[in-house]
Amino acid sequence: MPEVAGSGLRHMVLLYGDRSEYLSAVGDFVRAGLSRGEPVLMAVPSGSMLPDWLSRSGQVTVLPMTELGRNPARVIPAIREFADKHVGRPVRIISEWVWPGRSSAEMCEGVRHEALVDRALADVPAVIACPYDVVALPSRTLADAAHTHRWQLGMAAIRASAAYAGPDAMPASCRLALPNPPADAEEIRYVSDLRPVRAMVTSAARRAGLAASKVTDLMIAVSEVAANTLRHTKAGGTAHAWQCDGEVLCQVSDTGYITDPLAGLRHPPTGEPGGQGLWVVNQVCDLVELRSSEAGTQVRLHMRIPS
Repeated sequence: MPEVAGSGLRHMVLLYGDRSEYLSAVGDFVRAGLSRGEPVLMAVPSGSMLPDWLSRSGQVTVLPMTELGRNPARVIPAIREFADKHVGRPVRIISEWVWPGRSSAEMCEGVRHEALVDRALADVPAVIACPYDVVALPSRTLADAAHTHRWQLGMAAIRASAAYAGPDAMPASCRLALPNPPADAEEIRYVSDLRPVRAMVTSAARRAGLAASKVTDLMIAVSEVAANTLRHTKAGGTAHAWQCDGEVLCQVSDTGYITDPLAGLRHPPTGEPGGQGLWVVNQVCDLVELRSSEAGTQVRLHMRIPS
């Protein structure tokens, strides 16, 4: 298994074509870490193709990415938590953000958060390899993977990615405004009173059949985002709610501009008021799409409807 020299963050894309390539590359990558005494974390989809010896190993922490990464905004905090648990030691991580079968929105958010890794984890001594299936994934997703990783890990060599755009760059597909809500979506304008927004979201979630706890989670999440409108803008905002493809979706739009690309990705300091809004939203929602520019901010929240 080739290695990259250095002691800081090494964020690499791992392109594979079939199961044998995946097993060989992942197995070699993990063995290299274990031979160095590095703690190993594998965040991979449930039922992923893990080597038999690795799945039985007590030296490797395995997290089901199907749950953890359902909302990709949870992955960077999980990696930092693992690194902090082993502070003072380099760590080795397999992080599979995007896999066949994910929705286009989930893939786009996976790519968006991959683009934030080099900035968010710059101080973490870690080797991170992110597998991508070159046969089953869309060509646009593979191009974005080259754009967001400084290194490409191959079977025999590591090479710099010629398409890497730096730690502050975001692929164009992740900068586009979200498509408009459907014409039949419920809509409320708000300027000061959030009670009508909460009532609309609660009603939509109940009609969809969400469990009571999920109804509350979604109502709190929308309230947190809308409250940011009242705190940071003077023009008010617009909230929408609708159902589509087995999900309840709510979108909050306003004229504000979230300038911090890592907003909502840092665990709020214990005991300090404020700063928890987007963090809470990311913890309770199944997916959060966020687009913000000088033209305004859109936050779209997804909650899956039980089958």
